[in-house]
Amino acid sequence: MDEPLHILVFGAGAIGTYIGGSLALFGHPVVFLERPEVAAELNQRGLRLNLGGVQKVILDSAIVASIGEAVSLGPFDVAIFALKSFDTQPALEGLASYTASLPPVLCLANGVENEPTLARALGADNVIAGTVTSAVGRLAAGDIVLERLRGMGVAGGHRLSTRLVAVLDNAGLNSRLFPNSASMKWSKLLTNLLANASSAILDMPPAEIFAHPGLYTLEVRQLREALAVMHAQGLQVVDLPSTPVRLLAFAVQSLPLRLSRPFLQRAVGGGRGGKMPSFYIDLHSGRGQSEVDYLNGAVVRGGQRLGIPTPVNRLLNDTLLALTAGKLPPGAFSNQPEKLLQMLE
Repeated sequence: MDEPLHILVFGAGAIGTYIGGSLALFGHPVVFLERPEVAAELNQRGLRLNLGGVQKVILDSAIVASIGEAVSLGPFDVAIFALKSFDTQPALEGLASYTASLPPVLCLANGVENEPTLARALGADNVIAGTVTSAVGRLAAGDIVLERLRGMGVAGGHRLSTRLVAVLDNAGLNSRLFPNSASMKWSKLLTNLLANASSAILDMPPAEIFAHPGLYTLEVRQLREALAVMHAQGLQVVDLPSTPVRLLAFAVQSLPLRLSRPFLQRAVGGGRGGKMPSFYIDLHSGRGQSEVDYLNGAVVRGGQRLGIPTPVNRLLNDTLLALTAGKLPPGAFSNQPEKLLQMLE
């Protein structure tokens, strides 16, 4: 192995702990930066990874509560940005006085707008787009389980890209290099849309969403809108590690609903199935924030710029944001598919 990388990880949630912890287990010095109350709990409980049924304790890594403390433990070779999209701007505000001390940042946040936001603050040469397709769960603070190993993608073109892919791959993270960062991030967005907003709004698991004919049509329409926005930007759908996104796009665009539905049912069953998705978790977290505006909302904003109608993504985005903000009562659409579908008529 080459000289170890000194790594700063923004966020010690499921993804941050999984990626940073895997690298720490492979001998790379890692510092995790978290909110003070979370950092205090994690320092008390410690960090643990369950990888393939084998429990591993992450030792020799620091968990700090301020960027000043983190910088004092540097310098770092690379930072990993593993925060929720709605935490990107607040995080950058806290970093404003320390940008000169930061290394290049590998951004693993969902959505397609975080990298441009980071680039405006840190400089385009200091941001590397990334994505994670592995399924990772959080049992408790600091207690993370790898539910399904798929892999992660890293955008090419940066001086660190090739080395990062090698280091991540050697740590068991199944990393691949992608020449077009926008195609990679938009392809991941397609997978994030599947039965995410609808499940949160309707309080129904993804398997039930895909079993309902009207809701299945809704899902197909939101994906077709996203694909239209992608194609208008000249972006190609690409397969991600162990994730056949091109087949998904073909099924949605080219097959009749009666033929594509069994395929998507199997796809969602092999992914989320009966597990409630991230937007549902956001909605019930008590934070009053949702990543829906960075996924469905990004499709809407892209459609506005390019003159492409996106009524389904707008409905899902606006409805879930209203529920999150308390503008609609909790359970307003709970187990009421027809009520949601009627809003498109």
